[in-house]
Amino acid sequence: MAPSDEVLVSPAGWVAEQARTYEESDGARGTTLQGAPCLLLDYRGRRTGQLRRTVLIYGRDGDDYLIVASKGGADTPPLWYLNLEADPDVRLRVGPERFSARAETVSSQEKARLWPGLVAVFAPYEEYQKRRKRDIPVIRLRRTSD
Repeated sequence: MAPSDEVLVSPAGWVAEQARTYEESDGARGTTLQGAPCLLLDYRGRRTGQLRRTVLIYGRDGDDYLIVASKGGADTPPLWYLNLEADPDVRLRVGPERFSARAETVSSQEKARLWPGLVAVFAPYEEYQKRRKRDIPVIRLRRTSD
């Protein structure tokens, strides 16, 4: 993914505002949501090929970043998740740092190990999963060489 490609920010008002604040401050502001740490995820649209950006809460597992495809507890996964399934090569901004990564949905066994730590980062995840029939995916973002 070329870092110079133009990126479309999510049309959701609060996401667009937070992404703008995050980016314009070089990762000094807009880095939390309800007290949880956030990153910027740049990914490619599966239909258009256009680069897109969203703001997501993250957890950690060693050097890897973990995100949750909860869509606020909705019955369907977020569109960004469907796009990652089609093209797992992404760019992240975590604080002031930007780097490339590869996304991979973790197995159910690995999710069972990681889930308590993600709920500790953002407690609503637990309720989201309890009230939904779908298994909410956890995605590992592993740094790659740029």
